[in-house]
Amino acid sequence: MNECALTSSVIKEKVKELGFHKVGIAAVEDVDATEAQKLQTWMAMGYHADMEWMGNPKRQDVRLVMPEVRSLVCVALNYYTPHQRPEGEEYAKISRYGWGRDYHKILHKKLKQLATWLESQREGIKARYYADTGPVQDKVWAQKAGIGWIAKNGNVITREYGSWVFLGEVLTNIELESDSEALRRNRPATQHCGTCTRCIQACPTGAITEPFVVDANKCIAYHTIENRSETLPEEVKPHLQGWVAGCDICQDVCPWNQRFAQVTDVADFQPYPENLAPKLVELAQITDEEWDRRFPASALRRIKPEMLRRNARANLDASRLKNDPESNNL
Repeated sequence: MNECALTSSVIKEKVKELGFHKVGIAAVEDVDATEAQKLQTWMAMGYHADMEWMGNPKRQDVRLVMPEVRSLVCVALNYYTPHQRPEGEEYAKISRYGWGRDYHKILHKKLKQLATWLESQREGIKARYYADTGPVQDKVWAQKAGIGWIAKNGNVITREYGSWVFLGEVLTNIELESDSEALRRNRPATQHCGTCTRCIQACPTGAITEPFVVDANKCIAYHTIENRSETLPEEVKPHLQGWVAGCDICQDVCPWNQRFAQVTDVADFQPYPENLAPKLVELAQITDEEWDRRFPASALRRIKPEMLRRNARANLDASRLKNDPESNNL
C-alpha cells in the first residue's frame, strides 16, 4: 500500500472490520497543559488514594510513552448485556465490566491485530497499543478523538452506547487526519451532560466531590478492587450496598445509559452464570481453589480471594448492623 492510500478513512474501515464499535483519531500536537494540570491538581488533593502509578510523568505527555507518536487511533467496544441483578440484601453485586471474559484479553487481541496490520502497510510505520494497561490517559484521548465525552462521574459517555464501553488506543508515528478539528468547531463535548447531577446525587459515599472530580478514597469501586488493606474504611462499609467487585451506581442512574444502552454483539462479554447473583455468605468464605475455578479468564482476578472475602464480610457486617444496631454492642 502506498502512503497516500493509508488514510484515516481506510484505517477506520479496518477498525470496524476488527469488530470495534467506535473509532476516532486524535492528533498529537503540543502537550495539553490543561489536562496535565487537572491530573496534577487531582493528585495534589490526594484523590488518587494509593494509586501512585497515576503520577507517572508519561501520563501527562504521551510522547514520553512513544517519542515518535503523531496520532492515536482510539477505539471503543460496547460490553452491555441486558441482565439484571436480583433484589435482596443477601446477594453480592459485581460490576458489569467483570461479568464475562476479561476485557483486556479481548481488546488486546483486536488492538494487536490493528497494530500489526498498520505496521505491515509500509516500511517505517510504528504502532503500539494499550487498553487500560499503560500510562496513557485513555479517557482524555477518547474525548479528543470524538469517541464520547468525559462525564461528571469521570466515565466516557458515547451517544450510541452510553458509558458501557471499554476503551483502547493504538499510538502510531503516522500523521493522520484527526477528528479533533471538527470537535473544536462544535460545542465542548462535556456539555452533553447538561445540568444533570444524577450520578453525583446517587453516589452513597459522596465520591464525586464536584462535577468531573472523583475522590478514590471514597469510591466503592476503588476500595473493592484496588484497596489491598486487610479491612475497608469504617466510613465506607455502611454504604457498600452489596458491592464486592466494582460499583455501577453512577452508571446505572445515568440517563444516557438508561435510554441508549445497546446489547453487545461480543459473545465473550455475556456473563458467567455465577457472576449475576452470588450470595454474600458464599463469597465471605470462598476458598482460594473455588475463587480460581469461579473466575477463569476474568478481570475479577485482580480482586484476590482474600480481598473478595473481605468485601463480602464488610457487606454482611453492614447489613447486620443496619438490621440490628444493638448487635454492635454484643
